[in-house]
Amino acid sequence: MTKQQVLDLYFMDARSKLIDIAAFLDRLDRAEGQPDFRAGEFRKALEWMQSADQERAKGVLLSLSDPTTEPIAKAPGKGACGAWPGPGTEEGR
Repeated sequence: MTKQQVLDLYFMDARSKLIDIAAFLDRLDRAEGQPDFRAGEFRKALEWMQSADQERAKGVLLSLSDPTTEPIAKAPGKGACGAWPGPGTEEGR
């Protein structure tokens, strides 16, 4: 596809998602209390969006993923939380 075709097909959907992300960040910034690790990891993942790398989606996905390969004895919660808190944290083992 040409750049024009990609824009014609996907621009409005991407625009909508971008506005949703901006609204999410506005709500997060206005909310009281301290955000948990997910807010920081989300902002780090957004940095991939500005990169010139042509594998932005991969970079965003990997930046939010748990890179460990060793299984753990017990999960720290009931389910996935969408971001990896990093080593040395209770959530990160």
